[in-house]
Amino acid sequence: MALTKQQKSAQLQEMKEKLTKASSVIFAHYIGLTVSEVSDLRRKLKESGAEMKVAKKTLMKLAAKELSLPAPTDELMEGPVACIFSYSDPVSGAQTAFTYAKDHQQVSLLGGIFEGKLLSKSDAKALATIPGRPVLLATFAGMIRSPLVSFASMCTSPLNGFARLLREIAKKKQPAIA
Repeated sequence: MALTKQQKSAQLQEMKEKLTKASSVIFAHYIGLTVSEVSDLRRKLKESGAEMKVAKKTLMKLAAKELSLPAPTDELMEGPVACIFSYSDPVSGAQTAFTYAKDHQQVSLLGGIFEGKLLSKSDAKALATIPGRPVLLATFAGMIRSPLVSFASMCTSPLNGFARLLREIAKKKQPAIA
């Protein structure tokens, strides 16, 4: 049964809302998965702060055009395509789909939209392999903390050690007076 104009308008509005809220969108093939596998993928995406939506390609292109986003090309969206919207972390949806694709060959990343730019297939895979925000923050915190811990262990208290470290850095940066 054909959709009414009102139903099409509602679907377009929903797609525009998802595109507006999402920090990135990844396009993926999913055909060949069983219903339980699709449900499993959707559950994993939801846990990571992402969502999968299957929409007509013309609807996706129209929504992107109305939001002044780059419209996906026909080559990019060949065959049945699912849109994976990442809401919390821009890489979460891509990472989840990429990880899921390792065990399910039917899933493949096709490209996407990130920071107002159209991503190719290789760009989408590169985005999927970037560590997520929590991992990057933990790595950064570890890098900052490591010199302080080794220096502070020589001192009586970490706060005292931190103060000494700052004083030594300040001495090195002060120009010598002749």
